[in-house]
Amino acid sequence: MANSMSVKAGDRVKVIAGKDKGKEGKVLRVNPESRRVVVERVNMIKKHQRPTNKRPQGGIIELEAPIHVSNVMLLCPSCSQPTRIGRNREDGARIRTCKKCGNPIDK
Repeated sequence: MANSMSVKAGDRVKVIAGKDKGKEGKVLRVNPESRRVVVERVNMIKKHQRPTNKRPQGGIIELEAPIHVSNVMLLCPSCSQPTRIGRNREDGARIRTCKKCGNPIDK
């Protein structure tokens, strides 16, 4: 169970707790081992970057830091509401469904 998460990369989520509560964004990366997700334009941090060949000027860059998956809630693509996820089987494949409208999340 530790490695199964209901949120996948590419999903739209809403932050429900923390300093960025209420913001929405797309999941960029998922780390099932630490149960954390990186959401675009959420939990922005400033990182002091040493000059490299790729970035010769160095400087302070802004990037997204991971947040715990319990602090985000999936937005249903059909009803656009934050929802919990149900799991059903269709044609032998397990699909995620919206608990509010019942429509499948995975196409």
